Amino acid sequence: MNTARASSSAATPPAKGARGAGTKGVPRARREEQILAAAMDEFGRHGHASASMAAIAGRVGVTKPMLYTYFGSKDGLYLACLEHVAPRLVTAIEEAMGRSRGRLTAGEKPAAETPHRVLSAVFGVLEEQRGAWFVLYDRTLKPGTDLHAAAHRHRRTIDDLAASGTADLLRGHGNEDPLDADALKHVWTGTVGALVGWWTSHPDQSAQDMAARCARLLTAIRG
Repeated sequence: MNTARASSSAATPPAKGARGAGTKGVPRARREEQILAAAMDEFGRHGHASASMAAIAGRVGVTKPMLYTYFGSKDGLYLACLEHVAPRLVTAIEEAMGRSRGRLTAGEKPAAETPHRVLSAVFGVLEEQRGAWFVLYDRTLKPGTDLHAAAHRHRRTIDDLAASGTADLLRGHGNEDPLDADALKHVWTGTVGALVGWWTSHPDQSAQDMAARCARLLTAIRG
């Protein structure tokens, strides 16, 4: 699902509550949320390699040392962002696929609404932190590093779900060709990444707007 990183001018606006926060009287849990929100946007805009800890601290209204006190390092902060968004995406996709599959009876074709449910689930998770997508699909991570391995592990889980869903779809139409299934999986994952990239460059569009748009697009494609 790799897609081009959104430009700074088109990236997601800062998450609510992340900018201008005071430095005193904020509970630790709330402060961590603010830091993660700002870091998610910074990593999403610039990638881990070019993200600035000073910029993150400035957006939250704290010092750089406080970021290190909370998360240990830039790598630690990136991992915290990754572990914050990836499991939520995986769970949302699994639930979307499960709801659709649960409607089927023996011999029935896979539910036509499954792709729309999955897209709606993805948009729902990313509603307030669209830059989180680019944290998960960060092209600046160096192969062989712990960060790259962690991101790859989560991406592989999502990729496996995509492979399962597209294979089920083809199987429901009598197609058991594994190469067809693999090709369709790549079409699907590329499409999801492209749609999220487009959405990120149109911050005025809500998750609900995108779900409705995708419903229209899928209907046109099926037609």
